[in-house]
Amino acid sequence: MDYLVALIPSVGTGLLFYLVIRAFVNADRNEREALRKLDEEALRKESQETRGA
Repeated sequence: MDYLVALIPSVGTGLLFYLVIRAFVNADRNEREALRKLDEEALRKESQETRGA
Protein backbone atom coordinates (compact mmCIF):
# COMPACT_ATOMS: atom_id res chain seq x y z
CA MET A 1 0.00 0.00 0.00
CA ASP A 2 2.90 2.37 0.62
CA TYR A 3 3.96 2.09 -3.00
CA LEU A 4 0.57 3.42 -4.12
CA VAL A 5 0.94 6.46 -1.86
CA ALA A 6 4.43 7.00 -3.28
CA LEU A 7 3.06 7.03 -6.85
CA ILE A 8 0.35 9.64 -6.22
CA PRO A 9 2.63 12.70 -6.73
CA SER A 10 4.01 11.29 -9.98
CA VAL A 11 0.55 10.44 -11.30
CA GLY A 12 -0.75 13.88 -10.31
CA THR A 13 2.16 15.62 -12.00
CA GLY A 14 1.68 13.52 -15.12
CA LEU A 15 -2.02 14.37 -15.21
CA LEU A 16 -1.29 18.07 -14.79
CA PHE A 17 1.32 17.92 -17.57
CA TYR A 18 -1.18 16.18 -19.86
CA LEU A 19 -3.85 18.81 -19.21
CA VAL A 20 -1.46 21.70 -19.87
CA ILE A 21 -0.15 20.21 -23.11
CA ARG A 22 -3.70 19.43 -24.26
CA ALA A 23 -4.70 23.05 -23.58
CA PHE A 24 -1.72 24.28 -25.65
CA VAL A 25 -2.59 21.99 -28.54
CA ASN A 26 -6.26 23.01 -28.50
CA ALA A 27 -5.35 26.71 -28.36
CA ASP A 28 -3.00 26.27 -31.32
CA ARG A 29 -5.66 24.39 -33.29
CA ASN A 30 -8.24 27.11 -32.59
CA GLU A 31 -5.80 29.86 -33.56
CA ARG A 32 -4.92 28.13 -36.84
CA GLU A 33 -8.62 27.73 -37.65
CA ALA A 34 -9.29 31.41 -36.93
CA LEU A 35 -6.34 32.47 -39.12
CA ARG A 36 -7.53 30.19 -41.92
CA LYS A 37 -10.98 31.81 -41.79
CA LEU A 38 -9.47 35.31 -41.84
CA ASP A 39 -7.32 34.40 -44.83
CA GLU A 40 -10.30 32.98 -46.70
CA GLU A 41 -12.33 36.10 -45.95
CA ALA A 42 -9.50 38.35 -47.14
CA LEU A 43 -9.17 36.36 -50.37
CA ARG A 44 -12.93 36.54 -50.91
CA LYS A 45 -12.93 40.33 -50.44
CA GLU A 46 -9.93 40.71 -52.72
CA SER A 47 -11.55 38.67 -55.48
CA GLN A 48 -14.78 40.69 -55.16
CA GLU A 49 -12.83 43.96 -55.41
CA THR A 50 -10.95 42.67 -58.44
CA ARG A 51 -14.17 41.68 -60.24
CA GLY A 52 -15.82 44.97 -59.37
CA ALA A 53 -12.97 47.13 -60.65
